[in-house]
Amino acid sequence: MATLVLDNGAYTAKIGYSQEKVSVIPNCQFRSKTSRLKTFTANQLDEIKDPSGLFYILPFQKGYLVNWDVQRKVWDHLFGKEMFKVDFADTSIVVTEPYFNFSSIQESMTEILFEEYQFQSALRINAGSLSAHHYFHANPSELCCLVVDSGFSFTHIAPYCRGKKLHEGIRRINVGGKLLTNHLKEIISYRQLHVMDETHVINQVKEDVCYVSQQFYKDMEIAQLKGEENTVMRDYVLPDFSSIKKGFCKPREEMLFSGKYKTGEQILRLANERFAVPEMLFHPSDIDMQPHFYRNVAELRALVPAHLPVSVLLPSNPVCYSWEGGKLLAHSPDYEEMVVTRDDYEENGHCICEDKFDI
Repeated sequence: MATLVLDNGAYTAKIGYSQEKVSVIPNCQFRSKTSRLKTFTANQLDEIKDPSGLFYILPFQKGYLVNWDVQRKVWDHLFGKEMFKVDFADTSIVVTEPYFNFSSIQESMTEILFEEYQFQSALRINAGSLSAHHYFHANPSELCCLVVDSGFSFTHIAPYCRGKKLHEGIRRINVGGKLLTNHLKEIISYRQLHVMDETHVINQVKEDVCYVSQQFYKDMEIAQLKGEENTVMRDYVLPDFSSIKKGFCKPREEMLFSGKYKTGEQILRLANERFAVPEMLFHPSDIDMQPHFYRNVAELRALVPAHLPVSVLLPSNPVCYSWEGGKLLAHSPDYEEMVVTRDDYEENGHCICEDKFDI
């Protein structure tokens, strides 16, 4: 039986068969200002000729799956002949859900997977549990880890010990990628150019040029320098969706530090915005939030007893780390004991869908 692993995030879906590679696809529908009457689903975004002023139709609100009409359309597209050609009669699915998910949402998901799509077995699991499984698989001598799962709407910090999550120790910070993108839109709109309707473009800007500063005040001093001495400054070329389909950062050697470009390109000049926006993760009190991230081992070391080791794992591909954990889990000898089969569901209903990673 094939196993389909679906990390069903609020912004992107990471999906693929456990024997194959992952695909990262928008988990939403779109409408553009040039074609308001047509709705595009998932990776059909590539078919939109002018994605400026893009209107998002999201299945998730505040991190929870609430719009099943949109989610069904996305899943129809992903499972259908255009994408993964799922043979439901011979396929098991691993699908993620957020921590502290509502029971009504869990029941709806289980019902849809079995009754509408006819999967043969299913496993609902937190993305953080898959990340922890990935970590323990790669580090079998480790007994405990702390997973920082930063998503679209919020971030969860979850402790795991001996492969099980300590449910009472999980904490949530209401900071995610959406908040950072919105903050960057506000800063750019105030300082340079009105971009409040350009979520898609500015999200790309954030991913291309923003970074976490290890020396915030030093970088702030550099960002205030003039000309070539300002090594933080970057010029970002915005797309015009004609000759420039996707924005890009100009190479440092091509930047003009005085005067204007003669190419007709629309430029965003970014300096302290590059690191000031991600700094919200470490100082959320600036926007009236309290819990925060720690940026390095030194900050964590001060909080941990001296006899305990501290290390930080930064995955080479953090977007797909939990999906890779799901892929490993699908090949685990324990997988068959963890899933809910169609027979289980038909006999016992939703009550047998407990989380096997809880302590």
